[in-house]
Amino acid sequence: MTNIKPLFIAVAFVILSLVFGSQIRGGVVEFSGFVINKYYETTAFIKNTINEHFRQAQEIKILREQNKELEKSAALLSTFAWELNQILIDKNSSKFAPDVRLVKILSYAQTSDYNKFWVEFPEFKQDKVYGLISEGNTAGILLNKDNKPLAILQRDEKSAFSVFVGENKIPGLANGNSSGISVKFIPQWLEPKVGDEVFTSGLDGVFFAGVPVGKVKEIKDEQLYKSAVVEPYAGQSMPTFLYVVTKDK
Repeated sequence: MTNIKPLFIAVAFVILSLVFGSQIRGGVVEFSGFVINKYYETTAFIKNTINEHFRQAQEIKILREQNKELEKSAALLSTFAWELNQILIDKNSSKFAPDVRLVKILSYAQTSDYNKFWVEFPEFKQDKVYGLISEGNTAGILLNKDNKPLAILQRDEKSAFSVFVGENKIPGLANGNSSGISVKFIPQWLEPKVGDEVFTSGLDGVFFAGVPVGKVKEIKDEQLYKSAVVEPYAGQSMPTFLYVVTKDK
């Protein structure tokens, strides 16, 4: 009887192993897989967190360097403006202080015309034509229409303002068209060139001088004068805000 009991226990253990062994092994495998997955997820999270930290640190460093350059440029521009104003004072001229006003675009003037739209500018004078600037470049003009300020993009044929072409300051009139801008009424004896920069002259009271317009891509010989086809710097899309030149000089 004494020898039968250990034998019975051994047989019972074998039976239990055969019945529940696969389930136990499956549980162990499943638990091991769970642990391994969590390990890889945690490792990836730590790695991404470290990479993100270094990326942000690098961006902060770049932004700080750019900010230093901007501060330097601002200081130089302030010094230049001061020196210029001193020269103007010495010459009994007025102070160089062009003014601009930020205005918001409200809606298209006509749904079928993407070059004209109403803007929020209560202080506008009905008898004055204003220049429009977007991202530092000419964008068009603003004038009175039905006692309201109407903005006209420079690709529209009704947009016109005085410009200079190239380093020799060849005079002309920038006029919009469907493909861009044309500078018209260039005297025949002057020689504008492809690649010349076009900028405002400030002689018409619409813009102050020196606002970039675009670059000459073609010269045409007309019957009485020359004209230059210009690729404007400003894009074709309607901006949300524009600067209005409220004081030309």
